[in-house]
Amino acid sequence: MDRSATHIADVEARSLGHVLHDGLAGLNAVRAARCVVAVAALLLVMVTLSPFPDLRSEEVTIVVGGRMALDYVSWGLLAAVAVLFVAATDAPALKTLVTPLHLCLVGWLLINIVFSESRGVSMQRFVLAASVTSLAMLLPLLPPTQRSFNRCLGIAALALLVLCYLGVFLAPQYSIHTALDVTEPQLAGDWRGSFGHKNVASPVMTILVYVGIYLSAVGSFVMGPAIAALAGIFLIFTGGKTSSVLCLAIYALASLVYVTKSLWLKRVICFVPLIVMNLLTVGSVLSPALGAMTRLLPLDPTFTGRSDVWQLALAAVAEKPVIGHGYAAFWDDATARQTAQGAEWATSAAHSHNSYLELAVTIGLPGLALVVLVFVLAPLVNFQSAQAHSRSGALAKLFLTIWLFGLYYGTTETFLLERQNAIWFMFALAVAGLHFLARFQCVEHAEPDR
Repeated sequence: MDRSATHIADVEARSLGHVLHDGLAGLNAVRAARCVVAVAALLLVMVTLSPFPDLRSEEVTIVVGGRMALDYVSWGLLAAVAVLFVAATDAPALKTLVTPLHLCLVGWLLINIVFSESRGVSMQRFVLAASVTSLAMLLPLLPPTQRSFNRCLGIAALALLVLCYLGVFLAPQYSIHTALDVTEPQLAGDWRGSFGHKNVASPVMTILVYVGIYLSAVGSFVMGPAIAALAGIFLIFTGGKTSSVLCLAIYALASLVYVTKSLWLKRVICFVPLIVMNLLTVGSVLSPALGAMTRLLPLDPTFTGRSDVWQLALAAVAEKPVIGHGYAAFWDDATARQTAQGAEWATSAAHSHNSYLELAVTIGLPGLALVVLVFVLAPLVNFQSAQAHSRSGALAKLFLTIWLFGLYYGTTETFLLERQNAIWFMFALAVAGLHFLARFQCVEHAEPDR
């Protein structure tokens, strides 16, 4: 027997054992668990527990109670675990969320639920919204460092993109709208990936483009460009006009805000076009003069029939302008409402197709005002503060861009306070990220274990 060979093998075995032992010893299980929760939350909101729905089946329009219960349990557990993790290490950051304005918004939502036209429905949906929103707002605090936060974003984004592309190439009948779809056969050929509709896939892909650009900016020269390119290509094939137009326009707007020093000038850049868009959409229904201006634009003056829905929603606001009809409780019974001749289809709409109008319908004008203060005005002030203290410029710009995209996307679609809506989750995450960056410096590297 060659003893020298045996000795070398023993040394190699011991060396490998030492490497594994040292690697396991250096692994902090709590840090790893926090990252797992963050990735799980991102995948749960984007992939959902029921991906690739078969839109050719009548069953797709039926809400399955057991499946919804699983959603509630999953979100509730993840939110509870996130609270425990964050409370253990980031209590000062948590305390900054308890402000008079935030408490007023939560209090108003609870009052609104009490006076809701469908109190049980509003309460049930509010519980899910509270779990989802809490998890979104805590997610920036879950990964222990900015580098691990970037890694969590990248892993979740790539996992979703791989899943969507595999669906398109291996199971197109579940990933691409077809002429056999029960509800909207006219969308045949538009990609939707694992989502139930192209209008969900397209804004998510837009946000992933921003994530890819951000990761590229912070040094991820493989993962970042891959995510941006894959998401951008998928966005084009979804046929989502609103998201496709907004994608580059919002990034340009965010870049302009980023290099602007004055807070007031930032407000003008952010909010003047937003007000104009709302005037040209919902405002065109209220004012004949605005309606005439809209008809001069090179686009569909009805915004694909949304004007009928806006008229119905505005009438609902006029009925209960203060308390609203109840959180997430109006459209379930809208079919019994009277509409103008030829606009009867609007009663079958799922929402107002405008986030701000939807809030006025459901939680009233005071509720809308509180949401505007918390989610529209405050984030820009937080961005200004984070920028003034030179805190994680690239990350602050990512949050700013996602926030701006949400504000403008909300002029033609509904997502604000919308339970497990992926756009709401990412929007709330961005708002929370700006809130924390305005008050704390990011941890770049983990401290060594002692």
